Amino acid sequence: MLATTLSFENMHQHGELMVNLLKARKQSFIVQNNWDLPEAEGMEYDQYDTPASRWIAVHEGDSILAGIRLTPTTAKCGMYTYMIRDAQRGMLDSIPSDLLNFEAPVDPDIWESSRVFVSHKVPAEQRTKVQTQLMMKLIETSRELNAREVLGLVPAVWSRWIGRLGLVAEPAGPVMLIDGARVQVAKMDLNSFPH
Repeated sequence: MLATTLSFENMHQHGELMVNLLKARKQSFIVQNNWDLPEAEGMEYDQYDTPASRWIAVHEGDSILAGIRLTPTTAKCGMYTYMIRDAQRGMLDSIPSDLLNFEAPVDPDIWESSRVFVSHKVPAEQRTKVQTQLMMKLIETSRELNAREVLGLVPAVWSRWIGRLGLVAEPAGPVMLIDGARVQVAKMDLNSFPH
């Protein structure tokens, strides 16, 4: 099992990995969760999949086990910034504007994590191992990007698996029901983990 951080600069070095990640996102978010999201050629994508973002894929060969997207809170593409901030600004019909307990930051040291998923194909006995790999790569990649904090719109069960992994995060907003899924914004201070 490998964890790879993809960017517009390096995706050509990883064959079909980026395409497979977007196809796995479609399976997770559109097929399984029944979310109304953009798709093309079997891939899920949105306005936040830009050169400013990074994508982490946990995979065995070309088979995607889990994924996450990282976007700087300083991102700007047309009228869009990053998902949590745009939702707070009332720009996204599918996400309530009261998702955060504070004003969404615009700070080069804070990145957003979104589109977090573990494939339905991962057996229950392997889920913790896959989640650990995903979160360790998230921390490593975020530090390489000079982030000190990560905000994430994640499944509301995040506190259970974060604790199992020995990581620390805190709620940054209320638990919400979005398209049948319980989600919440969580905040992870990267300085709380040993290097």
